[in-house]
Amino acid sequence: MYKKVLVYSTPTCPYCIRAKQFLSENNIPFENFDVGANQQKAEEMVQKSGQMGVPVLDIDGQIIIGFDKEKIKQALGV
Repeated sequence: MYKKVLVYSTPTCPYCIRAKQFLSENNIPFENFDVGANQQKAEEMVQKSGQMGVPVLDIDGQIIIGFDKEKIKQALGV
């Protein structure tokens, strides 16, 4: 059973790209939101994380700020 994974990112952020690559390489489905283009999702990201920086990952309600591979693996249970 996959966990719900949301990624708040921008297209030019290198850590965002790496986070999405990591999820894709591990066949983990995720929904990506470009917070540069979507003001509503940017506000949602700030409400969840208290951060303006990207990436922010929401894995079943667990918020991970930045591309922290170990925390991501832990949250996914892989």
